[in-house]
Amino acid sequence: MKKSAYIFNDGELKRKDYTVYFATEDGEKRYLPIEDLSEIYIFGEVTVSKKFLELATQKQILLHFFNYYEYYTGTYYPREHYNSGYMILKQAEFYLDEKKRKYIAYKIIEGSYRNMVQVLKYYSSRGKNVGEQLQQAEQLYQRLNYNMTIEEMMALEGNIRETYFSSFDEILGNPDFAFEKRTRRPPRNYLNTLISFGNSILYTIVLSEIYNTHLDPRIGYLHTTNNRRFTLNLDIAEIFKPIIVDRTIFTLVSKNMLSAKHFDKKTDGMLIKDEGKKIFIQEMDEKLKTTINYKRLGKQVTYRRLIRMELYKLEKHLIGEELYEPFVSQW
Repeated sequence: MKKSAYIFNDGELKRKDYTVYFATEDGEKRYLPIEDLSEIYIFGEVTVSKKFLELATQKQILLHFFNYYEYYTGTYYPREHYNSGYMILKQAEFYLDEKKRKYIAYKIIEGSYRNMVQVLKYYSSRGKNVGEQLQQAEQLYQRLNYNMTIEEMMALEGNIRETYFSSFDEILGNPDFAFEKRTRRPPRNYLNTLISFGNSILYTIVLSEIYNTHLDPRIGYLHTTNNRRFTLNLDIAEIFKPIIVDRTIFTLVSKNMLSAKHFDKKTDGMLIKDEGKKIFIQEMDEKLKTTINYKRLGKQVTYRRLIRMELYKLEKHLIGEELYEPFVSQW
């Protein structure tokens, strides 16, 4: 399996023949294993040359850019090598047909809900008092139906997620990482900062996996396809946030791997320092490499592979081979 590279320093990505390296402002060179990379995450102020981008395109490497505030700003998405005109037409057909689009949107919300419930059940079995959140989430989910507009479905999913978030204080039991309420752009406390950062990383991971399918990331079903560059990755990420991002956060906080020293308080919000980002990414990367027994195939697969398989299932749904059913964790 190919790897990801992460750049936190300022500098320049350069190419020399068929090798590439990152040159820092101090003149230090760090060579990158170009043949083994699938993507590069760029958090520092980094410039890239046309020659480097030509090689990145040839080697099918995506570049994900984040700004000073950890916000995802964009992706260099190389020329699509698996794009299928037929698949794009099918994606558009299922988007434009309200009934077909609703089915996919409904299933994405179902997968998101069921994975949130699995997380709550896991911690309930370990003595955490989250029974009220479980009950409230189930009551909200029972209201979900195909007669709703997609906007109404999304609003209901948002209510379910807020109920789910309200369990975090009980699960974590750490006053430094109190949830309070969901805040974004900028997040206002440590926990919200971790949620936003983790979600941004997951969006780009799903985008990288889409690149290796016949799907076009610009056509989503739950999130409206509009002038925004990518939406399908936002859809699929909803299913995996509870079992990848949130469980990563629970591990980091419960093991005291992250603390107040890893954050910077700014006048308009909270930032996570580079050291904290590295700790988070390393733990999330370990999570993505973890293998589980996947009954559908009867073999061990990694969490990252599960994301690719979710996209394959969507492809099969679009071409009429089998109805799409979202992945639901069993542990």
